[in-house]
Amino acid sequence: MNPAPNPALLVLEDGRVFRGVAYGAEGEAFGEMVFNTGMTGYQETLTDPSYARQIVAMTSPHIGNTGVNGEDPESRRIQVAGYVVREPARVASNWRATGSLGSALREQGIVGIAIPGTRALTRHLRDKGAMRAGVFSGPDAAAQGVDALVERVRRSPTMEGADLARDVSTDEAYVIPAHGEKRYTVAAVDLGIKSMTPYRMAERGCEVHVLPASSTAQDILALDPDGVFFSNGPGDPAAAGYAVDALKGVLDAGKPFFGICFGNQIFGRALGLGTYKLRFGHRGINQPVQDRSTGKVDVSAHNHGFAVDAPTDGPFDTPYGRAEVSHVNLNDGCVEGLRLLDRPGFSVQYHPEAAAGPHDASGLFDRFCEMMEGSR
Repeated sequence: MNPAPNPALLVLEDGRVFRGVAYGAEGEAFGEMVFNTGMTGYQETLTDPSYARQIVAMTSPHIGNTGVNGEDPESRRIQVAGYVVREPARVASNWRATGSLGSALREQGIVGIAIPGTRALTRHLRDKGAMRAGVFSGPDAAAQGVDALVERVRRSPTMEGADLARDVSTDEAYVIPAHGEKRYTVAAVDLGIKSMTPYRMAERGCEVHVLPASSTAQDILALDPDGVFFSNGPGDPAAAGYAVDALKGVLDAGKPFFGICFGNQIFGRALGLGTYKLRFGHRGINQPVQDRSTGKVDVSAHNHGFAVDAPTDGPFDTPYGRAEVSHVNLNDGCVEGLRLLDRPGFSVQYHPEAAAGPHDASGLFDRFCEMMEGSR
C-alpha cells in the first residue's frame, strides 16, 4: 500500500492560500500562477518552453490518465516551474504510455500540488489577474508560517522585464531535414521553439535551420534562407531587444517572415508597436480567433501572457511600409496577428502547429511556403 502523500500549500502573492497534497517532486517552487483550459495535451503543455518560470494549473479536473511517452514532448524536458491539478490519475493507461505523469514530475524535480479547489483558483485568477505564487510541499511545508511564505512569494521575480528566451533556447544551431524533396531553406530563430513547429515545416519540404535566440541578423542572413521564422517563447518581449534588432535586419533585407506567439510580439516591436501584459493571458486549446480579411474563425491553441498594442481601425505606417492587424481574439478583442502590406511578412499570436490540437490554423504554414515561393 502506498503511503499517504505529504501535505502541500499553494500560496499566492495576494495572501490567498490553497491546501492540498504533494504531487510530483516535493520541495518548493516559485513562478507566475497561470491556468490552462485544455482538456487534453498535458504532456505538450508541460514541455512547452513558453511556460518557463510559470506555475500552471490545469482546469480539467482529471490529469495523468494517459501517462507520458517519448513521442509527445515539445522540448527536451518539462519546462514549467510548478504544477497544480485537482485529481491526479491513480493509474496510467494508454498503449503509448512509458510511465506515469507523477513519476515524470518526480524524476525531473517538478514540484506539484493536488488541490480540491482548482475551479476556485481559476476564478480567483480571472478576477485578480495572474500573479506570483509558490508551491511548498513536504512534512515541514507549513512550519514557516503562511505569512512568511507569502512574503517569500512577494520577493520572487515578476514576469515583467524577464528575459527568458535565451534561457530556454538551443545553445547550438541544428537542422531538421525536409521530408522528401527539399523546396525551401528556412532560418528558424529558437526563442523557445516547440519541436512540432519545425516538423510541420519539414512536412512541407522545408529544410529548417534552428538557430539560438541570440542570433544576429548577420547570422540569420548568412544562411541565405528563402524565409525566416521567429518562434514562440517565454518572458517579456520588451526585454528581448536583441531579437527585435535581429528581426529588423531581416526585414531590411526583404526576406519573407513568419512569426508565432512571442515571434508575433517581436514582430510588433520591430514595426514600432508596443506590447503589454494581459490580465491573465490566454492558455489552452479553445480560443476563437477571427481572420479579419475573410471573417473565418479558427479555434486555436494559445500560450501567452503579453500582447501587441496595435490600431485595429485600419492600416498603419511602419518603417517597412503599411501594416494591419490581421486577426483578433473574439473573447477579448486583443491583437492575434499582424501582416505587412508592402513586403512579405506576417505573424500570429497563437500556435498553428498545435500538437495536441486543434488544427484549424495549420494552413498558415502553407501560406508561409506560398510567400517564400512568391518571393523567389
